[in-house]
Amino acid sequence: MSETERVVVILVKPQLGENIGMVARAMANFGLTELRLVEPRDGWPSEKARASASGADWVIDGARLYDTAEEAVADLGIVYATTARPREMSKPILTPHEAAVALSDRLASGEKAGLMFGGERSGLDNDDVALCDAIIQIPTNPDFASLNLAQSVLLLGYEFFRQTNERGGRPRKAELPPVAAKADMMRLFEHLEGELDEAGFLFPPEKRPVMVRNLRTIFLKAGLTDQEVRSLRGVIRALSTRRQGGGQGNG
Repeated sequence: MSETERVVVILVKPQLGENIGMVARAMANFGLTELRLVEPRDGWPSEKARASASGADWVIDGARLYDTAEEAVADLGIVYATTARPREMSKPILTPHEAAVALSDRLASGEKAGLMFGGERSGLDNDDVALCDAIIQIPTNPDFASLNLAQSVLLLGYEFFRQTNERGGRPRKAELPPVAAKADMMRLFEHLEGELDEAGFLFPPEKRPVMVRNLRTIFLKAGLTDQEVRSLRGVIRALSTRRQGGGQGNG
């Protein structure tokens, strides 16, 4: 599997089958093969998508359907969100080129990474972005910044394809341990948030969603490994046991 084939394109609530097909064509142009769809408005499979793919049938045929963005990224360690809107989250903001460079060594070592795109009308919501490790913003003319879905995928696909070719035979940096899959991170978040609810920390209720997103962002920015996630869950269990009166005192 080539490096570009390890880049997974995730479309969250895309609307038109024609646009999905044009995304598939853009992916095929630059060697991206894995397409994941979350709640496509017009259903799936789509003959309009196939017609618009202009022969990129292998991308259309291999597309996988998911009920939620969380399920679509569960097996991925690193996911970048593409959005032009400012967000009240402290996440790294990268250009397409910076994103391709940042992921280069991880892709070369065999890891897969996701690029998440929102629907044509409203893009990604905050909960979708909160699942991601960084935000990609495409520099455009501020007087006319609108890009359609396929254009965005095309630009990112080009940068990842170019980065792969420019690497050539250059050696990778020191081997990086794989980051934990998003499914394991979600279990960590649910564990931590459950204990914080019990302790009364996530209060008042109307502020809970923002507090949760901010906490998740802290851990996602750390790029935790499987072992680090297991260690943190052990810490949470120990603190919970002590809070509930089951731990040993200091004498």
